[in-house]
Amino acid sequence: MNSQPFPEDFYGQRIADIKENLKKLYKQKNLIGWLRLVTLILAILGVYYTWNLNITSIIISVLAGVSLFFFLVSKDTDNREEINNLEILQQLNKKELQHASGKFDDCYDGKNLEPEHHAYAADLDLFGKSSLYQYLNRCYAEKARLLMAKRFLAPLNKTEILEQQNAVKELSQKPFWGQQLQAYGVSQEITMATEQKVAKWLALEEKSFNNRFKPLLYIYPFITLGSLYLSLAGYISASFFLLLLLIFFGISTSFSKKITPVYNLLSKIVSEVSVLYNELNWFEKEAFESKLLTGLQQKINHRSIRASDNIMALRNILNSFDTRLNVVAFAILNTFFLWDLWQIMALKKWKDQNSVIVPLWFETIAQIEVINSFATLSFNHPAWCFPSIADEHFVLSGEEIGHPLISEKLRVPNSFNMNGIGKIDLITGSNMAGKSTFLRSVGVNMILAYAGASVCAKKMTVSIAKLMSTMRVADNLAENTSTFYAELKRLKSIIESVINQEKVVIMLDEILRGTNSLDRHTGSSALIKQLIKHNAVALIATHDIELAKLENEFPGNVRNYHFDVQVKGEELFFDYKLKKGICTSLNASLLMKKIGIEL
Repeated sequence: MNSQPFPEDFYGQRIADIKENLKKLYKQKNLIGWLRLVTLILAILGVYYTWNLNITSIIISVLAGVSLFFFLVSKDTDNREEINNLEILQQLNKKELQHASGKFDDCYDGKNLEPEHHAYAADLDLFGKSSLYQYLNRCYAEKARLLMAKRFLAPLNKTEILEQQNAVKELSQKPFWGQQLQAYGVSQEITMATEQKVAKWLALEEKSFNNRFKPLLYIYPFITLGSLYLSLAGYISASFFLLLLLIFFGISTSFSKKITPVYNLLSKIVSEVSVLYNELNWFEKEAFESKLLTGLQQKINHRSIRASDNIMALRNILNSFDTRLNVVAFAILNTFFLWDLWQIMALKKWKDQNSVIVPLWFETIAQIEVINSFATLSFNHPAWCFPSIADEHFVLSGEEIGHPLISEKLRVPNSFNMNGIGKIDLITGSNMAGKSTFLRSVGVNMILAYAGASVCAKKMTVSIAKLMSTMRVADNLAENTSTFYAELKRLKSIIESVINQEKVVIMLDEILRGTNSLDRHTGSSALIKQLIKHNAVALIATHDIELAKLENEFPGNVRNYHFDVQVKGEELFFDYKLKKGICTSLNASLLMKKIGIEL
């Protein structure tokens, strides 16, 4: 269990502390504003009173005023950045309190990341409104969001899970660090488009700009500035200098035309490169102990230079490149100094030194944002556990397993275990008694376990297996597919995996519901026997009480569990507790009577 205070108390205190710090910064902002005004007035007065003195006094007065003014501008910029950062942190803490109260529907839900046909994603509500992804995700880089989805859709291996768990545990003890990482990320999304632009640029062969241009970079300014000096000194006429200026402009423009494609490729990515710098710099400065995090810190450094230092160098070049956006400044700098050529040569040198390592920087951002998301989940739920991963197939043992998306006040946990192969657990029960929720609780916690996250349970051990389900099946008008046929397609995939001896865990809810009762029972019974024959493992929720008799036919393979309901008068009472045996209390008749069907 975490040594941190209760999450709600932590976030509430953080909001209060940030509010106090913001008050101080707002006061500093006002003070700096007044000081800038006073400095400007004093500079004007200084020039006025020294005007009749010597030129040295005037220059000193002007330089002193300008220096102090720009110093205050710098302080104001720093102050504004700190205010902006604290305002973002304040919003993040408020959102965490909203999450705790069950209000997270305004967060990105990852619905566009859900595969059209997946073995369990739709059944377990992994994506979309009020989904596990929407609840858990704290990723802001597009690549990180994709990686988070990948973690839900396919299990890691045991070594990867344990390394991920250790990293998550460590970051869950650093909530201040994790929140600052989020604050950097939320300010500007690092998109895949930007990563692709950078990758395309790195793959370009810029044969036009090689080392033969280096002497020109140093000689050219002497020629242009020398011509300017000769013109001002009267050694050459203004008309001749104008002719030279046109020649210089033509030379610089010819270079710029060749450079423009590179500029167009890298333009408008400075803000995202800045976020990349902020996050990796923040990551590099922190001391970690877990193997995964320390390994990532070592990998992103190149040539014994920190990743953030290399990214800072790239950002500075791109900022210089953006001088193009100021037409007047660019015309002067490019004409007299070949500004574009300087930047393209600097970019080429940077690329030659860093092209191999750049993709790893984006991958690292994705990994640490995903780990931080899982760490936030663990911090927010200190009573949840990190599961043990069993080597043998199949083990599932859990104490007080609950559904992560049901609030703690309403959640009813259940303990459950399965051990071995060729095991089928049938769960019968009344309508709304909790059968489907139980299946989803087990399934979702298995997904969290396979991703290296904490699970909603007091204790849990699970084997790594391929999870396959059919719980929520819908027809498809576009494909002319009925609900029944859609379910058959899902079952066909499951049967093929079982026959191929894949290590699968199957979760079925009211199988073959789209056909008549006789065919449903016959088909369900045959399917269960086939699963036993091929040593499959399955949890099956059903209203078909007759299927429960299979326990007598296969006593070592089939177990019966149920959820029941208590009826008092015309009221129903559910305890949502899993019990052994067959359900004997049904509630369909009472529910039908309540809606007006005369029985």
